[in-house]
Amino acid sequence: MKKKFFSNLLFLVSLNLVVKPFWIFGIDRTVQNTVGADAYGFYFSLFSFSLLLNILLDAGTTNYNNRIIAREPDKLSTWFSQLFLIRLMLAVVYAVVTFGVAFSIGYGPRQMYLLVFLVLNQFLASFILFFRSNITGLHLFRTDSVLSVADRLLMILLTGLVLWGHVTDQPFRIEWFVYIQSISYAVVAFAAFLLVLRKTEFFRPRFRKDLFLKILRESFPFAMLTLLMALYYRVDSVMLERLLPDGAKEAGIYAQAFRLLDAFVMYAYLFSVILLPLFSRMLKEGKAVDDLIRFAFLLLMIPVLILGTATIIFCHPVMDLLYTEHTAISADVLAILMGALIFVSSGYLFGTLLTARGDIKALSRLAAGGFVLNIVLNAIFIPRFQTLGAAGASLVTQAGIGIAQVVMVQKRFQIPVHRMIPYRTYIFVLLILLTGFILYRSGINPLTAYVIQLAVAFFLAVMIRLIPVRQMISILASEEEEI
Repeated sequence: MKKKFFSNLLFLVSLNLVVKPFWIFGIDRTVQNTVGADAYGFYFSLFSFSLLLNILLDAGTTNYNNRIIAREPDKLSTWFSQLFLIRLMLAVVYAVVTFGVAFSIGYGPRQMYLLVFLVLNQFLASFILFFRSNITGLHLFRTDSVLSVADRLLMILLTGLVLWGHVTDQPFRIEWFVYIQSISYAVVAFAAFLLVLRKTEFFRPRFRKDLFLKILRESFPFAMLTLLMALYYRVDSVMLERLLPDGAKEAGIYAQAFRLLDAFVMYAYLFSVILLPLFSRMLKEGKAVDDLIRFAFLLLMIPVLILGTATIIFCHPVMDLLYTEHTAISADVLAILMGALIFVSSGYLFGTLLTARGDIKALSRLAAGGFVLNIVLNAIFIPRFQTLGAAGASLVTQAGIGIAQVVMVQKRFQIPVHRMIPYRTYIFVLLILLTGFILYRSGINPLTAYVIQLAVAFFLAVMIRLIPVRQMISILASEEEEI
């Protein structure tokens, strides 16, 4: 199973490393620098708001479907036909509720106009994820890898054309950015639909009350979990925009730092894409997951620890390189969010394992506690500390949830912590913090020192076998394992 996991992970990460960083730092960052913090903050808070109720589009059906198809691939045609219809119905519910809430909290005409397209984008993006859940459920990981970057690749081409192609004499508007996303999502959603359709024996999206109720009942716990996780991860920028007099600007400043968190978290998310169907099938077949957990932990968390700690130390030079305004305060926000990165990333390993096991109720209770904690902390911290308060609330919440998930895995699978997290990891963190601070105060150009710090940290990780290079080579050279 390690062979299947690692080879497909390598392909998936390679594709995403080519496309996603250019999207985030070349396109998304340029758009913010072009339109300014106020205009981008206006968009970013609305974008986050559209994500808060995204669960009404999904109702937990994506993760539920992924788990079902991974365990019983022969159910693809029946499940796909019924879930396609269910998700169209959920889209109507999502739109009605989202606009109702937007109206009730006082959004104006311009906000409502842009929200129309953001709602459309969420609808299209959710269908792409649904189609991809069928593809990964069938263990067609390489096909899914291509789809995972296709929408961003189109956005890069189209946005780049408008930004740098001299196709218009008008200043770039944030609305254009949203329109381009709509076009890109629509194209990829149609392509993904055709790919899944080729794998089905039939496609008959007819309403069947018994199956409809069964799917909603069984996917409801997944829906609650996804909703609560989205709320405590995305509510910060919405509360910033609503609670502060200059909320749009503060949300824009927060977005500068949050963009890097989102970029780095994407690496961890890619692990969950492959691990959920693998864990699901292994647990159904009664196979031990200890070795895969440890191997995945090293491949996921060691790079995250290296990148997170280095970025904390060199947060000011990094933000000065990326942005043209408000860099001092957003650098401090970034340092706090990089602490949260470590715990968010661990959730994509340990939380995914618990999801595959079916511990949805326990995870939902944990997420509900995290949401309440996050709301309370934001309500207290934001009026007093602005963006720093939102970042602090996020760090405390993510740390609590991340540690709790490790404890849950230890208890449910009877795996000692040292079998999941090698003791030398803690020494490694101290070493890279020490070398980072030495380099920071060495007088070397800060950005050069940042790159040196990353290289030194990876070298140390290889030397003390936290990055298992020999094992990785051996796995790639081995015969493919049966699944």
